[in-house]
Amino acid sequence: MDDGPMESVGGLDANNPFTSVPIEVTVCVGKARPLIRDLVTLGENAVLSLDKSVEDPVDLYIGDRLIARGMLEEKDDDQSGQLIVRLTEVIDLKSGL
Repeated sequence: MDDGPMESVGGLDANNPFTSVPIEVTVCVGKARPLIRDLVTLGENAVLSLDKSVEDPVDLYIGDRLIARGMLEEKDDDQSGQLIVRLTEVIDLKSGL
């Protein structure tokens, strides 16, 4: 049975069932390296300094693989306070396969 030409979305086969499977993306805003003695004394309202500033790009990962970089922004609609990531760089995943 021929369904005609396959539809393609961004170079992907839209008929492939795997294209609709959700995947978790982790956004890394920075890292901290406190001493253990400082870490065990942390309590509510404690401050942990990160190695990045608010203006620095964030890294996006799937598992331990870097897939993109972007900038944090606040969403402009009725859900004030919700963060979004505007992508500024997408890693070429095909080159590492």
